[in-house]
Amino acid sequence: MNLPLRPTHLLLLILSVMLLGFFFAEVEIQIEGAGGWAANLPTWRIEHHWLLDIFWGGRAMTGYHAWVFPFIAILFHFPLIFAGHWSWRAECRVLACLMLFWTTEDFLWFVCNPAYGLEKFNPAGVAWHKHWLGIFPTDYWFGLAGMVALFLVSNRPARSGTKPAA
Repeated sequence: MNLPLRPTHLLLLILSVMLLGFFFAEVEIQIEGAGGWAANLPTWRIEHHWLLDIFWGGRAMTGYHAWVFPFIAILFHFPLIFAGHWSWRAECRVLACLMLFWTTEDFLWFVCNPAYGLEKFNPAGVAWHKHWLGIFPTDYWFGLAGMVALFLVSNRPARSGTKPAA
């Protein structure tokens, strides 16, 4: 995991993560239907709290999301745990993949959901995305910028004269 990604490996990694995002978007469409952000699920919700504005983009915290987000995070970290190999570089790559996964999954939830589609993908049609910049929620922009930054950090060659991190 300490070797820089070759362009073909990076492309394969990105496409694989996006495919995972597609499959999970389809799962969530089956679970949520037209009720995005777990609106119709039998789960607890915290609608208003100042920490939600800081860490959750102003969206409600639900029991569904409280369980699904750490589940996916652990799933993405599982290869490192299984291999018994962790490094800062590997962690950056996992976090970059998580950002790509959630951005892809969320966008494809709208694209593939028969109750939405691209025509309803806007601030008026998506009440739970409270902050938009242009045609996308700000979460997407931050997620993609973070993903690029973390991929770049994870791909930096080791400094000469230093031993790569284990």
